Amino acid sequence: MNPRAQLALPVRLRDHASFASFEAGDDAGLVAQLASQAVTPRGAQPCWLWGGPGSGRSHLLQAICAAAGASGHAATYLPLAELEQLGPGVLEGHERSAVVCLDDLDQVVAHRAWAVAVFGLYNTVREVGGWLVFVTGSAPSALVTALPDLDSRLAAAAVHRVHALGEEGLLRALEARAHRLGLQLPEDTARWLIHRMPRDATSLFAVLDLLDQAALEAQRRLSVPFVREVLASVPRDGSPPSGARLQT
Repeated sequence: MNPRAQLALPVRLRDHASFASFEAGDDAGLVAQLASQAVTPRGAQPCWLWGGPGSGRSHLLQAICAAAGASGHAATYLPLAELEQLGPGVLEGHERSAVVCLDDLDQVVAHRAWAVAVFGLYNTVREVGGWLVFVTGSAPSALVTALPDLDSRLAAAAVHRVHALGEEGLLRALEARAHRLGLQLPEDTARWLIHRMPRDATSLFAVLDLLDQAALEAQRRLSVPFVREVLASVPRDGSPPSGARLQT
């Protein structure tokens, strides 16, 4: 990872969160636009991405940071739902990043202290010519903030919906991820996973990472019976079986 990609606190970009690994589906034009802007972010209009579970919105934010960092721009990724318990002070110190990405904005701005902090960050990033990109899980019309002045700032952003992948898109994403891992993933096994696991790329990638290690240890191919056997050994609390590490 480029050292100029500033990551807040213990937050790390996922290794697969890049534009190259994003299966764009119906959003190919949007993805190309974001990839281009990440390389030349200075002075860009704030960008509001929204989409439901499985849309890949967090992947896109992290891909923006990775691309910006690789191009020599300081970039900050802040997953606000994860950082909420630490308080709005986590937003301090990132104002001069060329790119500031705020994930799950809708999870915090109903609280006045957070809304005030986001408002301040927004203004400062804009003043120094940085690019602010933020994500919500629903449409802008559903966003509730505790600060009317913040509402007016957010309304100035370019709004784009990110669409969830259908089965064929998820299949291509899984096959591409397996290829990068050096795995042979038969199509029938991939479709079995898609039909039985949460239908979003992040969850499916986590399962594939687990299966990668299990297949290596057992020296088995990823047949449906073997995959069923591995997943059956995962405890009901969601923790991985002994000897396997689920990467999320």
